[in-house]
This record gives sequence, C-alpha cells and structure tokens, in this order.
Amino acid sequence: MPRAKYKKIYEDLKQKIENEFYQYQQLLPSENTMVKEYDCSRNTIRRAIGELASEGYVQTRHGHGARVIYQDFKQAEYMFGETETFKQFAIRNKKGHRTEVIVFEEVTVDERIHEETMMPVGVEVYHLQRVRYLDGDPVIMDYNYFRKDVVKDLTVDIAEDSIYEYLEREWNQRAVTAKRKMTVEKVTETDEKYLKMDGYNCVVVVTSHVFNGDGVMFEYTQSRHMPGNFVFFDQTQRKG
Repeated sequence: MPRAKYKKIYEDLKQKIENEFYQYQQLLPSENTMVKEYDCSRNTIRRAIGELASEGYVQTRHGHGARVIYQDFKQAEYMFGETETFKQFAIRNKKGHRTEVIVFEEVTVDERIHEETMMPVGVEVYHLQRVRYLDGDPVIMDYNYFRKDVVKDLTVDIAEDSIYEYLEREWNQRAVTAKRKMTVEKVTETDEKYLKMDGYNCVVVVTSHVFNGDGVMFEYTQSRHMPGNFVFFDQTQRKG
C-alpha cells in the first residue's frame, strides 16, 4: 500500500527540523508556500503539521502559522516519553547501536503470562529477551511479548534490527498508542549479568502496553534501563 503523502511531508519536515534547517522558534513556511513546494492540497499540509504538533516539533496558532519548538537535547540518554525506536534514537544521536537476542521462543499465553501482560489466554505470542547496546555498552534489557497474528513471521534477524520498521514495511501495521508505567527497582542477577551497572544498585523499569490502529494490544514490553542512560521527557499542553 502506498505511503500517504502527508506522511512523507511530515517526515521531510521532521528531518529538516531535527537537522536545524528550520531552527528552534522559527516559523515554518506558510501553507501556500508548502502547497506549492510539495504539490499537494492544504488539507495534506495540515495533516502533516498536525502530526508534527502532536509529537512536540511545532506549536500552531490560528492565523500565525507553525513555530518550531523542538529542542535536541544532544545527549546519549534514551528518553522515556519519546515515540522513536531504539534504532532511530541511536542513529539520531550518532551512536553505535546493536541489539542481541538472548531468548526467542513461541509460546501460548497461559494464566501466568496473562496476569503479567494482560494478553488473552490462548493467544500465540513470540517471547523475546533482548540486550540493547550503545557504543558497545549494554544499557537496556528488554523483555517482550508480541502477538503472532499481528507481528507475523518474526525472526531473530528482524528482532535484532527493528521490529517496528518490519511491521510497517511488510504488514502496514503501526504502533499507534502506548500506555507506559515507570518504576525504579533493585537490580536482579540477570541485570547484573547482562547490563553494565557501573556501581548502580537499581534500574529504571518501563512497562509498556502497545496498541495498533485496530486497538489490539499486540505488544507487552518491560524495559530495564541503566539509570545513567535514562531521562524522563514529557510534553504537556494546556487546554481551554
């Protein structure tokens, strides 16, 4: 299925903002200018701008255009609150990255897995454990469950590259909504075995329930982060 035109425009504008072609606090070109530049309708431009606004890249005001509010933190932390994947984050920060799959198995959700993940009993899933490396250092431990009827034909090679890119490219599926919870926990033996703790006795644990465009929860992930490589980032918007 062809990629929607507004999505291509959104990605082009997003890249230009991240590369500071359009700088912090600068206004984007007018709708009329972008309609001519991208050879599209006003509605297409508005959809692209709307997505940029929802992700904190611009702020719009009726009659005044869209102003860039994106700021690059220019640091090596993996930021909770961002929608980008681990691979995208590493590339943006010009960091060497690698993912190692240490567990890859196909299981059926039983009562224990259901209690942990809220996935329906009887559903077939891929169960993964992955270690994420930045510049050679193991900084994140992921425990994943993916529904096989959504993430079809998953392999170790795909899991070590980008599952989300594979989903979108091969199956036209996207992660649309993620519900996340953040806690701090004491390190476990597994944390100490696979992560470079650097003297820390705790990890930041992010638990995610991820839904596709049909509202199906297709992923449950628990990510255990090194405290030295974690930043909480959020965006709020006043209404009314």
